[in-house]
Amino acid sequence: MSISVSSVRRKTYRLLFDPNTRSGRRFEGLCGLFALLSVLIIFVESGLGTQYHLTFDEWHLFVWLELFVTVVFTLEYFLRLFSWANPAKYVFSFWGLIDLATILPLYVMWLWPEISINYVFAWRAMRAIRVLRVLKLLRFMPSLRVFWKAIYSARHQLILFYSFIAIVMVVFGSLMYLIEGPTYGFTTLNASVYWAIVTVTTVGYGDITPHTPLGRIVASVLILIGYSVIAIPTGLITTHMSAAFQNRQQQRKCPSCQQASHEHSARFCNRCGSELPD
Repeated sequence: MSISVSSVRRKTYRLLFDPNTRSGRRFEGLCGLFALLSVLIIFVESGLGTQYHLTFDEWHLFVWLELFVTVVFTLEYFLRLFSWANPAKYVFSFWGLIDLATILPLYVMWLWPEISINYVFAWRAMRAIRVLRVLKLLRFMPSLRVFWKAIYSARHQLILFYSFIAIVMVVFGSLMYLIEGPTYGFTTLNASVYWAIVTVTTVGYGDITPHTPLGRIVASVLILIGYSVIAIPTGLITTHMSAAFQNRQQQRKCPSCQQASHEHSARFCNRCGSELPD
């Protein structure tokens, strides 16, 4: 009996990437372990402070480790392409772009080394891109979807809030540019707005500081505004996250007894013991 390609793709997806299966969870855990390993390699290599050249005549330990991790992630990438119902949708999705960005640098450097200024610069750039692999660990955080839904549902309020903050930054930066001027470090309007952003976030680097009495009054008002508005986006996201968690609990109904309001981590119904849907 012939087996269709679509059935093989479905079986591959269920075996390797379906979070509802034990094998899928184990495979995702293995990929997460390799993601941690790749990031650990970056930190160890950076701590040694040694430069390595990716040439075929000089193979170092970190080159072998990078090759091994890259091959693993390459196999994972092509397995996802093969098993995905819509491969093009995966390629241009957020996770697809992250997966592609973390495996391409090594192949690009070896196939077209002339496009790089030098191997040292290319190696540093590749190490920076490899850090993106830590984002793959976000796949193992189901609550992250609730957090993203909260941000998405509060997007209009957040856009309005940050637009208001941007206007305030421009206004206060212009005031300080007029009050202090180039004499005290406010050489351009861009530098003045930069100072306003640093001040309203209560960071205060101290590279640009007001010296006139009126300038210090404006700076004090801006600092008070910063303390007043710093909790607004946190409150918005917290409110929407609470609503998202409540909706998620209400939606998780037992298929047998229709009992609702189960805990997020619950796997079985607290009334009849039936398995709950994910």
